[in-house]
Amino acid sequence: MKRTLTATLAAATLAAAAHASAQTLRFAHVDPDDWTTSKKGAAGQVFKNMVEAETDLTVELYPAGSLGGETELIEGAQDGTISIAMVSGAYANFCEAVAVTDIPYTFPSAPVAWEVMDGEFGAALAEHCLQETGLRTLAYGETGFRHFTNSVRPIHSPEDMEGLKFRVQTIPLYQEMVEGLGAEPQGIAWGEVPTALATGVVDGQENPVSVIYGNNFYEFQDYLTLDRHVYGVDHLLINDDIFQSLTEEQQAAVKRAAVVAGTTGRAIQQFNSAEGIAKLEEEGMEITQPTAEQMEAFREAAQPPVQAYLRDELGDDAEWIDRLSSAVEDASARF
Repeated sequence: MKRTLTATLAAATLAAAAHASAQTLRFAHVDPDDWTTSKKGAAGQVFKNMVEAETDLTVELYPAGSLGGETELIEGAQDGTISIAMVSGAYANFCEAVAVTDIPYTFPSAPVAWEVMDGEFGAALAEHCLQETGLRTLAYGETGFRHFTNSVRPIHSPEDMEGLKFRVQTIPLYQEMVEGLGAEPQGIAWGEVPTALATGVVDGQENPVSVIYGNNFYEFQDYLTLDRHVYGVDHLLINDDIFQSLTEEQQAAVKRAAVVAGTTGRAIQQFNSAEGIAKLEEEGMEITQPTAEQMEAFREAAQPPVQAYLRDELGDDAEWIDRLSSAVEDASARF
């Protein structure tokens, strides 16, 4: 009798622990928590407030890389130690087809990117990656368009980039892009970028406007070219086993909150980018907006080598290059 009672109590304790764990969602990202300056920070806070208001679930936020970098967050979401991860480029290391969204000069504007990622293409990519990774894409956000800065001269065309050294992420796609534009890519760790710019190890770098302003790169860089070469996508991912363990009502609330969170992140990013351009100009940067003809020259120089590289890398998944191109063409006709 005593053994039976002990076993019953132990089973009840384990069940209670499992229930408590299932009722708490751990949401992690690498951005600051401040919703006014951080797109992921804003998305996380909106998600938490909506889910907790509509369900009995608790959402714990882990911002600023407190649980690791993006690779660690994705791995944690896969093994269930993290429920939800909001990540960007690193997801391509787990679902290779994601890399196609980084093909340079693919998205002509943010509304076109939103239409594509929130439409049939984004839904199909999400389903493909769910099968590849076990992670369900709840929604998409954005890290924004990336632009070139440098300390040598204004850049109006690929010819203006010849002979310049640009810091890029240590990702082959970015190296292929910069080489295609006629410049020399330098893979430098993020923490070393300010020193590399200040000492002239590199002439320039590329990032969204909010990152350029937030890191005071105007202290080392005189010229900003708004060429929008890559549109960065944020992926709001949840461990699918955890998602399936939720009730239908909880799942619906989580999906609604995720869409609002992704949209909020986009809005914060767009606001900070627009405000950042004005602030960078106030700080003395000379800002160049390429014409449509100049943008076409950038695209013609950078896109072919990157697409060729990706076709080799992706193999059977190379079809996603054409699927994205078709989706962008359709969306562009509406904007």
